Amino acid sequence: QLVGSGGGLAQAGGSLRLSCVASGRTSGRTFKDSAMGWFRQAPGKEREFVATIGWLGGSTYYTASVKGRFTISKDNVKNTLYLQMNFLKPEDTAVYYCAAASSRYYSDDEEIYDSWGQGIQVTVAS
Repeated sequence: QLVGSGGGLAQAGGSLRLSCVASGRTSGRTFKDSAMGWFRQAPGKEREFVATIGWLGGSTYYTASVKGRFTISKDNVKNTLYLQMNFLKPEDTAVYYCAAASSRYYSDDEEIYDSWGQGIQVTVAS
């Protein structure tokens, strides 16, 4: 089970940090053994990839629009995934989802993610 938190309202240029706590086993894999990702869905749009991290936390990949502003990290002791979002823009407004992959290796392919959090609303005011 993945439970996300930390969303809310921010001003453009501000920051928010999202957290996602994993409990139990996600589809047969432990949190430590899983790559993780963040996705988002803006109103009227399809869900899109934001960031991903490998199982040990050392490898990351971002979509171009957030690179340099967002940082994904993973604490395998606390079983928690984070997304630090800086220099927020109104176009970052969306529902954000954390997800656990059925693999140790990071990927932007939504198909490999088989456990999803409940969604976290992030709203950025201009």
